[in-house]
Amino acid sequence: MDFLQLLSCACIIFTVGMFTTGLTDLKKMKTTQSADNIQFLPFLTTCLNNLGWLYYGLLKGDGTVISVNIIGGFLQTLYIITYCHYTKDKRRVFSQTLTMVSVLCVGWVYFTVMIPPGEAQLSQLGLTCSVFTISMYLSPLTDLLDIVRNKSVERLSFSLTVATFFTSTSWTLYGLQLRDYYIMVPNTPGIFTSIIRFFLFWWFGAVITNKSSYKLIQI
Repeated sequence: MDFLQLLSCACIIFTVGMFTTGLTDLKKMKTTQSADNIQFLPFLTTCLNNLGWLYYGLLKGDGTVISVNIIGGFLQTLYIITYCHYTKDKRRVFSQTLTMVSVLCVGWVYFTVMIPPGEAQLSQLGLTCSVFTISMYLSPLTDLLDIVRNKSVERLSFSLTVATFFTSTSWTLYGLQLRDYYIMVPNTPGIFTSIIRFFLFWWFGAVITNKSSYKLIQI
């Protein structure tokens, strides 16, 4: 097995592992018969991201990108359907889902009708997906500022941080190996934000262990 095949396997394993962290929320919704205290927007934006990269993978003929995002799209759709079933605020959920479907339709028309097939189509789609992925990685930074102010890491998931770090690293190396900067560049911020989270776990975890109310993180 050459290095590229090894990276491909790592991308699939780590990314699918990161996507399956949502199974915890799915189990919670089924157990409590409620979607309270569970955020819906991350499921929606991740699904949109998966579908965008799936289209990119299909245009480029990249089996790794295709496989990962088919699985991711299926899981996110499952989470969305489950959330819609258990949520009390169905109007808000419906409007947000309708907005996502509208964005998908507009995007599909633009990239398939307005742009001629070929390198320009692939480049513009890759750039769009890259910008969206970067915004997803950077969006939790406001939460990190709250964690610094409150000096508490209870809102952070250590397992998700580990999964994000390895996923971002494997995709960055995979994109570098293929010289595909649309894959490499947007995953680089995921490495840095994960390192920041690791630092917060180390710094504030060490500080809070002196308090009796602090519960050790279960890994």
